[in-house]
Amino acid sequence: MNTIDIDNTYVAHSYGRFPICITGGKGSILYDENGKEYIDFGAGIAVNSFGISDDVWKEAVIEQLNKVQHTSNLYYTEPCAKLAQMLCERTGMQKVFFSNSGAEANECAIKAARRYAFLKYGDGHSTIITLKNSFHGRTITTLAATGQDHFHHEFTPFTEGFVYAEANNIDDVIRLATENKCIAVMIEIVQGEGGVCPLDKEFVQAVRKFTEENDMLLIVDEVQTGNGRSGKLYAYMNYDVTPDIVSTAKGLAGGLPLGATMLGDKVKDVYTPGTHGSTFGGNPVCSAAAISVLKRIDDDLLADVCKKSEYVFSELTGADGVEEVTGMGLMIGIKCTKPAGDVVKACMEKGLLLLTAKDKVRLLPALNIDFETLKNGVAILKETIAE
Repeated sequence: MNTIDIDNTYVAHSYGRFPICITGGKGSILYDENGKEYIDFGAGIAVNSFGISDDVWKEAVIEQLNKVQHTSNLYYTEPCAKLAQMLCERTGMQKVFFSNSGAEANECAIKAARRYAFLKYGDGHSTIITLKNSFHGRTITTLAATGQDHFHHEFTPFTEGFVYAEANNIDDVIRLATENKCIAVMIEIVQGEGGVCPLDKEFVQAVRKFTEENDMLLIVDEVQTGNGRSGKLYAYMNYDVTPDIVSTAKGLAGGLPLGATMLGDKVKDVYTPGTHGSTFGGNPVCSAAAISVLKRIDDDLLADVCKKSEYVFSELTGADGVEEVTGMGLMIGIKCTKPAGDVVKACMEKGLLLLTAKDKVRLLPALNIDFETLKNGVAILKETIAE
């Protein structure tokens, strides 16, 4: 059997995979088992921050592999400590808890908010406001936090304690906070899986003001928007707010599994020994990879992300067959006159790999994709949408 047959036989059918087996690549160019070349506008769903087989990233990973690949969180390791220091110094957060994924980072954020409220107010104060059309993960609790009804079936009972406000409606947030004993508001700056929809800046600032005035926490889910994707290190930095808790994952370690939950001053000491844990969280190899990634997300790279973003928006906005272009930085959604899935399939045949989000084509290319490759990919996309 070939790889696809073996996968279909032995791997749980949780994914609607495309009929392509990726065998290698470099940067933003991938190859399948037949040697066909593809421009990659997906980056592993915003994971491969610097593309495939990046030399600087590989060197950092291999160097750490030659030292120690894993200990446990019973001991200290330098990469874990240094990464936490870097994250705190670049965000103003105070402490970091490391896990393995975005869902785990969000679980940690939810637990932190609930323990903060329990220690301060006791039982009964636990409800968290999230937004309709949000997506926070696929665990039972993060599915409960996700504000999309179609996720709230088949796996019941879900974790209690979540209510859902209309995005960009501060009155709805205030109403829910008044009706419930709410402890936090949890948002994505750009609702990625919900269709690449940025929140209004005025709304986010109003939420921050309301939570500060009512001793509620602001949690920002930066799983997909973080680590340079938005044109800032974290997307909330575009909105001039400072959250109490920030979760991130995906592009943090550039291709290795690592989640981080950053805790601000209010909640920096909410976790004490035994209250939370992770076997692989802060793994030294993953942490070394993340240090390499963060070192390279500097002002020059972020300016380049913004420049590339402006190019994509200018090329696609108003183009034939394009109804709307949304997003931020190199996290872009395109609503077309034809179905998004049809566009993705046609582009794949022409050597361009894309994603979808709801009814939109979604672009999440590597942060350092070279301009020539970006232009070639956009040209394929424009031609396909217009056909």
